[in-house]
Amino acid sequence: MTTRRRSLSGLLIPITLLFVGAYFAFYAVQGNYGLFHRIQVEAEVATLRAELAALQAEVDEMENLTRRLSDGYLDLDLLDERARSVLGYMRTDEIVLP
Repeated sequence: MTTRRRSLSGLLIPITLLFVGAYFAFYAVQGNYGLFHRIQVEAEVATLRAELAALQAEVDEMENLTRRLSDGYLDLDLLDERARSVLGYMRTDEIVLP
């Protein structure tokens, strides 16, 4: 009987260590700070950076148009284009194609 008890207690520590190691390995891959979450966050960062670049280009375009229509620097061609677009104006010698 003592032989059997010694063999069970001798297996208890390695099995416990195996389960603890498996627990930490699982959460190193699947946990909140694991590899899968890191890959997901990096993909989201790449998507948001692309969106930021697109928005920054749009802001730059708006700033350019605003500067060109300001009092200090007035682009008459742009003013004419915007007036025609917004107000629907056209000259009598123009032909409009639908």
